[in-house]
Amino acid sequence: MRLLITGAAGFIGSRFSEMALDAADALGYNEIVLLDALTYSGRLENLDGVLRDSRVEFVHGSINDATLTNELLSGTTSVVHLAAESHVDRSIESAEPFFVANVLGTQQLLESSRRGGVERFVHVSTDEVYGTIESGSWDEKYALAPNSPYSASKAASDLAVLAYHATYGLDVCVTRCSNNFGPRQFPEKMIPLFVSNLMDNQSVPLYGDGLQVREWLHVDDHCRALLLVLQHGKSGEIYNIGSDNEMTNRELTTRLLALCGANESSIELVTDRLGHDRRYSVNWDKIKDQLGFVPTVNFDDALAATVAWYRENRAWWEPLKVRP
Repeated sequence: MRLLITGAAGFIGSRFSEMALDAADALGYNEIVLLDALTYSGRLENLDGVLRDSRVEFVHGSINDATLTNELLSGTTSVVHLAAESHVDRSIESAEPFFVANVLGTQQLLESSRRGGVERFVHVSTDEVYGTIESGSWDEKYALAPNSPYSASKAASDLAVLAYHATYGLDVCVTRCSNNFGPRQFPEKMIPLFVSNLMDNQSVPLYGDGLQVREWLHVDDHCRALLLVLQHGKSGEIYNIGSDNEMTNRELTTRLLALCGANESSIELVTDRLGHDRRYSVNWDKIKDQLGFVPTVNFDDALAATVAWYRENRAWWEPLKVRP
């Protein structure tokens, strides 16, 4: 059986590729194909370990390339679709690449999967498709209300995936996760940006009043959840993936300052982001009750380990700080 992972050279994709390879025998996959366009955030070095395995093949290409996806998906058993443009700030500056990759790219994969006989398609999305919530938590039936071009493009791709299930009977699952963190995250995202800035004795840009609330999930827990959905998820279903680790951006910043040996003088309050969602919070009872998912990574320990990884791997992130 063959597993195709898109966006495999990115932050989550590379970690999922490692964990999928570790579980390959148990899952019955004797071939794993890693597809990535290697745009600015896809780093081939992220896959150094898995590419040594003879069961793994790396393909450099775009999910928008119909010829390529038709070829790769013919005879593929399962797809885990992680490829996406994902940075909200970039989507505000230029929305078109997000709709091209996230909507049209996903539709191309779906069409190639339908024609190629794919048996399971797991689409990895985000809690940002729900918009913002003042209190309580979203369950999977909550209406979509995206507020950024990025989240709108992801919401559209979610609907395309579910439409291919309803219309063509394609076996699909959609996952919506909270904010991820961990090693190898591109340094435009909050945690690696703040940590790398502090290591260079630079200020950290905190949006608005810093009281936006986010729920943080370690990448290892996210990937464990994806493996459960891949193996046991019910066709046509949506699964929220959360952690209950909610905190304001200000509180997270304070923790990062302490871990980096800095103080609050390093904080630079900057004009709030356009359309900035105030609070995210997912109800993840469904994946817990139906698939047995429970996060196992301790947040405080993992945050300290993540900071330590960036401290020890300056050669990885330093060249990426010059924004392409």
